[in-house]
Amino acid sequence: MALNSVLILTAGFGEGHNAAAHNLAAALRESGAACGVHDVFEEAYGPVNRLVRQIYLFVINHVPAVWLVIFWILDRTAVVGGGIGVFGRAARLLARLIRDQKPDVIVSTYPGYGHLMDLVRSRGEAGRALVVTIVTDSITVNSVWFRCGADAFFVANEETAEVMRSAGVPPEKIHATGFPVPLEFSGPAPERSGPPYEVLFMVNSAHHLASDIVAALLPIENIRLTVTVGRDGELGRMLERLAADKGVPLEIHGWTPGIGALIRRSHLLISKAGGATVQEALAACTPMILTQVVPGQEEGNARLLIESGAGELAAGAREIAAAVQRTFSGGAEVYARRLEAAKRLSRPDAARAATRILRTLTT
Repeated sequence: MALNSVLILTAGFGEGHNAAAHNLAAALRESGAACGVHDVFEEAYGPVNRLVRQIYLFVINHVPAVWLVIFWILDRTAVVGGGIGVFGRAARLLARLIRDQKPDVIVSTYPGYGHLMDLVRSRGEAGRALVVTIVTDSITVNSVWFRCGADAFFVANEETAEVMRSAGVPPEKIHATGFPVPLEFSGPAPERSGPPYEVLFMVNSAHHLASDIVAALLPIENIRLTVTVGRDGELGRMLERLAADKGVPLEIHGWTPGIGALIRRSHLLISKAGGATVQEALAACTPMILTQVVPGQEEGNARLLIESGAGELAAGAREIAAAVQRTFSGGAEVYARRLEAAKRLSRPDAARAATRILRTLTT
């Protein structure tokens, strides 16, 4: 069986799932394989799926203790596998996609699809396709990811591979390919010099804290601050006024497809511990200051950064500003150590590595 066609399944519940899906798709298409990317739950359930997504985002950002309980239930029980039959419409849509595309490989970047594929396979509707799951979390991997019949699991690092082996996943099924980041990360790295040092603050869910954080960062000497505000234009205008009042230059970006270039040029990234964000920072060899960690799935991302020495956690504007000052003070010795730690974890060619292994598995 050759690798001619790949069906990739993703979902909008977190940045990492879509990022991994589309980055892998780019590498597959580069290699000559036909590739389709589908959010089957969105296509099957539309408004209901979007409502559930909004509830999920509200819970993880505003009542994380509730999400921790849900994460524990998903990890310790068979509620997903046992209840997957209620998603009959999604299963029928997935079976139709398989019939139409006739993929050699079906890749999932969202844990629910592993169980949905088990249902489709049990009905004899999966064809001969190899089923692969890309685990987008690190270390604190919920068992819902691997309590399914996938033929192979691709993980971001050896630490995560060891966690899954210890949980009973057959070692031959696990491949530490790295997290699929954009292909641009494997190109020549932009030259970094300093001072001034480039600091990138990516505003995520805590928009109400952004102005306090920026106000604390602007007076720091020897840094050049860039802030991304997504689609929050009002926040961008507020930060522009804040910087103008202080007489300090500030570069602001709204939603931009060039976020990879911003990360790669920066000496330091300030953001939450999202799977895609952490892995892109590591791929770019950009140390991080973490501002928020969602209980459960993001705890492993934070552990990976902190225990390796590639970053630290700082909660609150004053703490974040102090961490930035500490990073670049005294000849930037802290930055130099964190840069070396990030280099040891960097996997900028992970999407192509995953493509090569997929070709090996289908030979």
